[in-house]
Amino acid sequence: MITVEDDFAMKTKRVFLIVLDSLGIGALPDAADYGDAGANTLGSIRKDPNFSCPNLERLGLFNISGTGGGVDAPLGAYGALAELSRGKDTVIGHWELCGIVSEHPLPTYPEGFPPEVTEAFTALTGKAILCNKPYSGTEVIKDYGKEHMETGALIVYTSADSVFQIAAHEDVIPVEELYSYCETARRLLRGRHGVGRVIARPFVGEEGSFTRTANRHDYALPPTADTVLDRISAAGLQVIGVGKINDIFAGKGITRYIKTKSNADGMVKTDAFAAEDFNGLCFVNLVDFDSVYGHRRDVAGYARALSEFDSWLGGFIQGMAEDDVLMITADHGCDPDYTFHTDHTREYVPLLVYGKGVEPRDMGTMSGFFHVGEMVAELLGVKRDQEK
Repeated sequence: MITVEDDFAMKTKRVFLIVLDSLGIGALPDAADYGDAGANTLGSIRKDPNFSCPNLERLGLFNISGTGGGVDAPLGAYGALAELSRGKDTVIGHWELCGIVSEHPLPTYPEGFPPEVTEAFTALTGKAILCNKPYSGTEVIKDYGKEHMETGALIVYTSADSVFQIAAHEDVIPVEELYSYCETARRLLRGRHGVGRVIARPFVGEEGSFTRTANRHDYALPPTADTVLDRISAAGLQVIGVGKINDIFAGKGITRYIKTKSNADGMVKTDAFAAEDFNGLCFVNLVDFDSVYGHRRDVAGYARALSEFDSWLGGFIQGMAEDDVLMITADHGCDPDYTFHTDHTREYVPLLVYGKGVEPRDMGTMSGFFHVGEMVAELLGVKRDQEK
């Protein structure tokens, strides 16, 4: 049997790393510094009467210290991860999973973007802007969509995250044109204004019934250093990104990728890759937990979505090959029952590791998300740079 605290005794052909975007499991000791004291995403959704996650429970989710209970003989190795980076967003969380600890948070704009940004953006694009303040993505098109359609001005907004978001109606600004404006913004927003992501947010419909489409596209700040993804791909193995993984890493270290429209779509596409014969890492992000339920403070929806994932998980586990390893974790929290704000919450995240050769055990609480990437590399037989 192999353990996940020492060097792996076996090497595997494929690792499936699934990030349940925002599934925190309790506030970190410094959560109050971020306005998140007492947050607990898993604790909140577990209270919903329709919550049912027997497969995650059997893997050891509730055997993790602080989650409250568990099974007598969990099937997987289980533990908690404490973030070291200064932040609580998607980009920083994923970067740390793959080896980059960010000592400084990415810039945020609670008062909107300063004139030096907005004026430069307008000069480069020739487009006026509307809004320019933190806003809900669904509310901003409700409040500014009519004016946008009448004037052609771009709806520019942000959130508590390090993001520059541009919303535009697909009949007014074609999707490819919107993408070009986002590319311009990405080139502009570097240095001290280097936001984590520029995001295209196209929408359709009539006033009073505007809806966002699946043509969202993220333009991430390139990672500040090489990650474990670079090491894996440099070793000649595949790194397959499912969902927004390719966007988060600006394509760096990714050999193949596919976008997804929803959690359900992401699970279908993960099944499709599992049916292939590849050697390397399949890295999956399921974002609906965060974007559809966490930020909208929908406890019942979050509980239902995790239960749906759990139902899919049972079938995925049954179909795993003898030498496959499954790893399940998260990138931050987004407690849907937190009443002080609707943003991400700074929390511990879970780590579950399952495979025929993985010894079920308590890994305890590990300092740093980067342990995940190192485990992946170890399983795939990829040495650290200094060990080459």
